Amino acid sequence: MILDSLKNHARYHVLNPRLGKAFDYILSTDLRSLPAGRHDIDGDDIFMNVMDVDLKRPSDAKLEIHDRYLDIQVLVTGRSETFGWSPRERIARPLGDFDKEKDIQFFDDVPQTCYDVTPGEFVLLFPEDAHAPMIGESVIRKVIVKVRI
Repeated sequence: MILDSLKNHARYHVLNPRLGKAFDYILSTDLRSLPAGRHDIDGDDIFMNVMDVDLKRPSDAKLEIHDRYLDIQVLVTGRSETFGWSPRERIARPLGDFDKEKDIQFFDDVPQTCYDVTPGEFVLLFPEDAHAPMIGESVIRKVIVKVRI
């Protein structure tokens, strides 16, 4: 898991050959005016989900993991979004099987730690990062860019 300012995005491009294109799209697009839903950047290799969501209580946020995609999550509007996080190898209470089609599995474990993301920052999540996003007490707009590994 990496939490950093969008100003520092270039230092992470070496981690995956598609990250440069993903960050370029994030930084060159008016994320406030995009309609909610999926937006293709490079087909199934890079796409963005735009979401307007009510944040939830920590007890309602479930840890999730992915196998085929990295997540770049960016808060567009709102004061902050809290994430729960645990290393994947420490979670053990699945809430069902891994959904290969949707590349996701949820868990009922308690996150090891929590952190806040504010506008102008991003969080980069790898398959090793179990994460519980969308915790807080407001309505936000966020984008999740899925980058194929």
